[in-house]
Amino acid sequence: MKFILTSVRDDEIPPIKEWEKRHQGMQIDSVKWELNMDTINLVKDYDGIAIQQRGPIDDRVYPKLKEFGFKQLTTRTAGFDNFNLALAKENGLKVTNVPAYSPRSVAELALTHTMRLIRKLPQFDERMAQQDFRWEGLQATEIHSLTVGIIGAGRIGGTSAQLFHALGAKVIAYDTKPNHDLDNILTFKSKSEVLRESDVICLHVDLNETSKNLIDAAAFNQMKSTAYLINECRGPVVDTDALINALNQKQIAGAALDTLTGEENFFNVDLRGKEIPSEQLKQLRAMTNVILTPHIGFYTNIAVQNMVDISLDDVLSIVEGKISDHIVN
Repeated sequence: MKFILTSVRDDEIPPIKEWEKRHQGMQIDSVKWELNMDTINLVKDYDGIAIQQRGPIDDRVYPKLKEFGFKQLTTRTAGFDNFNLALAKENGLKVTNVPAYSPRSVAELALTHTMRLIRKLPQFDERMAQQDFRWEGLQATEIHSLTVGIIGAGRIGGTSAQLFHALGAKVIAYDTKPNHDLDNILTFKSKSEVLRESDVICLHVDLNETSKNLIDAAAFNQMKSTAYLINECRGPVVDTDALINALNQKQIAGAALDTLTGEENFFNVDLRGKEIPSEQLKQLRAMTNVILTPHIGFYTNIAVQNMVDISLDDVLSIVEGKISDHIVN
């Protein structure tokens, strides 16, 4: 049996080889190219496939995979908004994702970003780069004195809540489906209450039609002028123009963003010596109260291992006619 993994990074090779060793008789081929109409014929002779790409899957890919006899199309990521789920189902393809590769990996980055913001470290970095070693005007706040609001208290959001709670912060949360197993560490409230009461707001929601621009101009109008926004989920959850305006108008104190609308054009791309293809990114990079990281929340040793293992386990299960718990269509 042969599987192919596309868009493979060098750091994925060791866990892929480890999985292959544990499954005698399997052949796992890894390639760097993406799955599209230019490469579709290269997967013809395989039994299963796992991809990892941010751009939309060409609608013409699905019937070709059906023609080649594929039963599934797996992504080694949590997000699957780049799939046409209905078209995949129409062509007999079960789409699976990796919904919880490591909640700690993203939650720990949310905590890291929060600590850097409340300690004013980006501003101190800017001053010290200019040999200005004064601290006046940049007094920090302590985490245990703050209210942290979690929007999206699922696996990752719940883990973030645990970390903040352990440090003594008051934690409140908004979720359309509250998990009351978390009642011992947080209090569920309405979205408006979370926006109004929080000193730090952490976003951990899936991207779907209801979550696009979830944080818009109206949301910023409800937030404290001293509040920080942390986005560790998907770029389009935040109206970026509204965020830039809120920062310029001092409606909020700052932001940390691990994801941004249009990031496929610049995150994880070497743009040294080249023009940045996003005016929004240029404006955010110029702000000393904004932290930007290139969608690295998932990028830990444990998370990468789990993304490979879970995705390949799902491919094998479906190819063998078994059930996967991660089917999204």
